[in-house]
Amino acid sequence: MSLKYQLQAHGEDAMVTLGRQFGQALSADPQGAAVFLQGDLGMGKTTFTRGVMRHFGHQGATKSPTYTLVEPYQFEQQKIHHFDLYRLGHPEELEYLGIRDYFDGQAINLIEWPDKGLGYLPHADVVLTIHPQDRGRQLNFVAQTSVGEAILNNLRQVKP
Repeated sequence: MSLKYQLQAHGEDAMVTLGRQFGQALSADPQGAAVFLQGDLGMGKTTFTRGVMRHFGHQGATKSPTYTLVEPYQFEQQKIHHFDLYRLGHPEELEYLGIRDYFDGQAINLIEWPDKGLGYLPHADVVLTIHPQDRGRQLNFVAQTSVGEAILNNLRQVKP
């Protein structure tokens, strides 16, 4: 199972727009999902997440929860957790955070730096890897589960 989809973004506004489109794809079949966001510092993982949050109606700031590790958001129809594991000292720390409670099959979990939580995170439904490309970014989406395949199929249907 490895459905793939690739998009390009040129600038912050484009990254937010792609995040909104991904949010629309996530909400097409409301259920829980684990989305791993990979890429070097400054690639736009949090900016992309801001777009997802905007799709669901969040108008405030979307900051990377680098020090708190997780920022919960509750919307009318959806619960979203934004994780940033960059400063995680050891994956075992996720147990103290009660990581299992966040993955209840109902919430969308967006996880930056998922490699820091290996062994304690569930498998991703979708892995998004962001790379620099010319003056913009290349976003590579890979579905890891049937839920992920449904999300990427929904994303292909979203009109820009």
